Amino acid sequence: MINLEIKPLDTNDHPSKVKCGEIMAHSEPWITLGRTESDVLEILEDPLNETYLITLDGSLIGFALIIMTGAWVGYIRSIVIEPEYRGKGLGSRVLAFLESKIFEQYPNVFLSVSSFNPRAKKLYLQLGYEEIGELKDYVISGQSESIMRKTVGSLQGYRGHSY
Repeated sequence: MINLEIKPLDTNDHPSKVKCGEIMAHSEPWITLGRTESDVLEILEDPLNETYLITLDGSLIGFALIIMTGAWVGYIRSIVIEPEYRGKGLGSRVLAFLESKIFEQYPNVFLSVSSFNPRAKKLYLQLGYEEIGELKDYVISGQSESIMRKTVGSLQGYRGHSY
């Protein structure tokens, strides 16, 4: 049995931040999106993001970012896993973990997926997400971002929320 662990990033853990930058900047879809290692370090310092490290048998193989404040509450910003570990169900397990974190507070999970990443979009659709919008030419000219949502209900009345 594999030992997958998902844990919050310690803000003082610079070696892990550097490794996260390497993983993202040297794999798709982030190569196409133009992410650099220094971009990733900035993203990891952004206080709006909650960052989770993904380890497998003790080795850092990726990270995930969610946003739990502002207009995009419950937004999964990124799930990043080293290419050699993709297609093994790990991303689905990470996604389920992030969904549970978000659903503890809010009834909606949002994410976006680039048009040049049909494999990821297919996975999200299979896991119960629906496409709720499209942003054309948003990040890259000639490409679009599909906005996707998974919900367990409306915001009104969910866990004491008022609207």
